[in-house]
Amino acid sequence: MRALAFDGTLQCVDVPMPQPAPGEALIRVLTAGVCNTDLEICAGYMGFRGVLGHEFVGIVETSPNPHLHGKRVVGEINCACHNCHYCELEMPRHCLNRSVLGIKGRDGAFAEYVTLPEENLHLVPGSIRDDVAVFAEPTAAAFRITEQLNVAEQDRVVVLGDGKLGQLAAQVLWLRTKNVVCIGKHTWKLELLSALHIKTAHANDPVEGGADIVVEATGSPEGLARALELVRPEGTIVLKTTVRDPAPLNLAGCVVDEVRILGSRCGPFRPALEALAMGNV
Repeated sequence: MRALAFDGTLQCVDVPMPQPAPGEALIRVLTAGVCNTDLEICAGYMGFRGVLGHEFVGIVETSPNPHLHGKRVVGEINCACHNCHYCELEMPRHCLNRSVLGIKGRDGAFAEYVTLPEENLHLVPGSIRDDVAVFAEPTAAAFRITEQLNVAEQDRVVVLGDGKLGQLAAQVLWLRTKNVVCIGKHTWKLELLSALHIKTAHANDPVEGGADIVVEATGSPEGLARALELVRPEGTIVLKTTVRDPAPLNLAGCVVDEVRILGSRCGPFRPALEALAMGNV
């Protein structure tokens, strides 16, 4: 089959058809999405070699569960061992032995076919088009923020970054509080949010600090420094950016202002699919 693989360079190559392990399904990929993490992997992040891609929608071709045959699905990207300490604590996304689709130890979805454990699959409602369903994984990552934080109606939220994840985070948080502003560098991207009545600002515009929550989704190592400028004392910064290159940072202000820094990664698929189906995102 054809696949887009990274081995120091990015190439479209012929690779063997993946063979599902016990409990896994073989999925024919319909649509795949490009994440900034894919671009960072091509720059050296995670040292991954293999088929890229972790955002997809596809059709189940074979599965031990006959009810999945022919069904359209999306898939969670972390594949757990179910035996380690964190699996026992019901934290499979942090499994010590996990493989991660197209990121760590498992070929991804930039291919004609991909395999995943059945437990990772979610059925796609018939009302969602393929080009919408492919956003399930990053939308779930946006919903992870509200899973980790109690976002109140009166909270003031700043989202840094107008890329795909910044856009989705702003929309998801806007469901909880209307005091959301997204700061970005691209006028046309900010206009997408303005059309949804979400406040925006250009990166060069003056923006009032003192936000209760700042979501850092710039895809830049300098994003955290900007977040620290905008968050209030005892506020929360949610880190969504994953980049290859570290950035020097003086954390003294974070200590003095007692700022909470919260890493945030993969999230729940069910509310993501529901929001996409209802048009809330």
